[in-house]
Amino acid sequence: MRIARIAHPTGMSFAVLEGEGPGATAAEIEGHPFAQIKYTGQRWALEDVRLLAPILPSKVVCVGRNYADHAAELGNEVPKEPLIFLKPSTSVIGPGELIRLPAVSDQVEHEAELAVVIGLHGARGLDREAAKGAVFGYTCANDVTARDIQKQDVQFTRAKGFDSFCPLGPWIETDAEVADAEVRCEVNGEVRQLGSTKDMVFDPFSIVAYVSQVMTLLPGDVVLTGTPAGVGPLQAGETVSVSVAGIGTLSNKVVPSE
Repeated sequence: MRIARIAHPTGMSFAVLEGEGPGATAAEIEGHPFAQIKYTGQRWALEDVRLLAPILPSKVVCVGRNYADHAAELGNEVPKEPLIFLKPSTSVIGPGELIRLPAVSDQVEHEAELAVVIGLHGARGLDREAAKGAVFGYTCANDVTARDIQKQDVQFTRAKGFDSFCPLGPWIETDAEVADAEVRCEVNGEVRQLGSTKDMVFDPFSIVAYVSQVMTLLPGDVVLTGTPAGVGPLQAGETVSVSVAGIGTLSNKVVPSE
C-alpha cells in the first residue's frame, strides 16, 4: 500500500494512492495512517493534488558508513556498531521542494538512502525480531550533507542539519521488500550512485533495534539506513533524484540559499 501526505483542493490529509499512470487517484483517509485505515470517501486524481513529505517525524535518526564502499570512498573504517546521528525535523522537505545550498558551504553532496518509518507502537528496547513489527513502511531519502563542514566540525549536526537537507518521499510503501533493493541517485539524469540494500553492514531491522536501545522511536519517526558509494556535489540549478526499487522516486531541485 502506498500512503502519501497530500495537499488537495480543501486542505491537507493522508491518502492511499490507487492505480498507476494517468488514472491514478488519491483516496483520503481519516486522521493518521498508523491504525486501521478508514476512508472518508473523498478521492482526487493524483494529478490534482500535491505530494508533501509523507510524514513529519519528531526526529530523523541516521546511520553513517553503513555501506563498506561508501566508508572506503571517504577514507573511513566500517564501524563495529551502527554509527548514529540525528537530523532535525526542520530539515525535512517533500518531493518537488527545493534543496537550498547554504552560503557557508562550498561542498554540498547527495546521499541516496532507504528510509524506515516507525509505526503506531513506536520502538523502545527492542531486539531485531521485535523491531520488524515496529516498522510501518519505507520511503526514499536524501541525506544531504555539507561535506566540508562535516570534515571541519568532526561531528555531523551542522553539516547534516540545514533546513531542506532531508528530502523524504514520494510516499510510504508499506509492503516493500528491502532485503535486496536497488538504491539509485541521479543528478540531471546522470547516475551518480547505484547500490543495493543487501550490501548494508547493518540491516534495517538491526538498526531499528539498536536505535531503540538508545532512544524511544515514536510513531512516524524516520530512520535513514546509510548510503552506497558515489556521493558527489550538488550545484544550483541541478535536479537530484533518489530511487529505491519497489518504492518510487524522490526528486528535488537545488537552488542557492536566499
